[in-house]
Amino acid sequence: MFALQYSELGPPEVLTVGEADEPHAGPGEIRIAVRAAGVTPSDWKLRAGAIPAGVLPDLPLPHIPGMDAAGVVDEVGEGVSGVAVGDPVFGIVATDRLGGAAAEFAVLAAWAAKPDALSWEEAGGAAGNVETATRALNLLGVTEGTTLLVEGAAGGVGTAAVQLAAARGATVIGTAREVNHAFLAGLGAAPTTYGPGLAERVAALAPGGVDAVLDAAGSGSLPDLVAIAGDARRVVSVADMAAHEHGAHMTWAGSGDAPGHDGLAVAAALATEGRFRVPLGGVFPLADAAKAHELSATGHARGKIVLTVP
Repeated sequence: MFALQYSELGPPEVLTVGEADEPHAGPGEIRIAVRAAGVTPSDWKLRAGAIPAGVLPDLPLPHIPGMDAAGVVDEVGEGVSGVAVGDPVFGIVATDRLGGAAAEFAVLAAWAAKPDALSWEEAGGAAGNVETATRALNLLGVTEGTTLLVEGAAGGVGTAAVQLAAARGATVIGTAREVNHAFLAGLGAAPTTYGPGLAERVAALAPGGVDAVLDAAGSGSLPDLVAIAGDARRVVSVADMAAHEHGAHMTWAGSGDAPGHDGLAVAAALATEGRFRVPLGGVFPLADAAKAHELSATGHARGKIVLTVP
């Protein structure tokens, strides 16, 4: 098959499209012919060697990036039911593979039926963010009546978290650049800017305080977020590896926290009802993956960055 891959760590230019061995669905897995694959911060951080040693297992090279994808089922592994060859689905790869989605074929470890309401590009960028957001919301105990602050609400995980939390009946406050405030309001969050004075701005929007804080930005704001929450145990980060230094919890795929796979079917159902969408921060053909990685590394994409697979 053809696949996006790199044989050495380095800048985006190490990415190439070339031949790779086809993967096959093992027990409890399915294989898809990929139509679109998401780009996450983990993809470019792994490629650049920017993840601290010991956090993840060694990365075998050459490596195919990509944590989530959408496509058509073409292999069904042993013990799998409820899905058949030819079905359109979206999902995520197994955590321990650290990638594999940006290719002609990809093996998924968790998935849901692709709703007609989501395009291939939207579905291709949905699963990783939905799983991460669901895992974080579960850890924070977000439910009806919760007031949640999402730092970095306009990004991929942030946009998913805002919508999923609102669907649970939570009141959501989201931080973003002012240019993204109307966008956030459309997703169901009360928008405000990040940076100095955040506590005062949040207090004006939530006079009774916030019950939980999700850091989806990793911008170094955790001391302020902990102060706003009033208790570090009410703060979860999906982006700051130094969260524990502030008493907060850092969660990532493979961290040992219960995965948020159940969120995939929830998001699909909400999309069908018109209550969940996947804002696209950029769509690139597989051959332009370097540009997609560069955009992801800026931290300013509004929504999910996606690669289309021919």
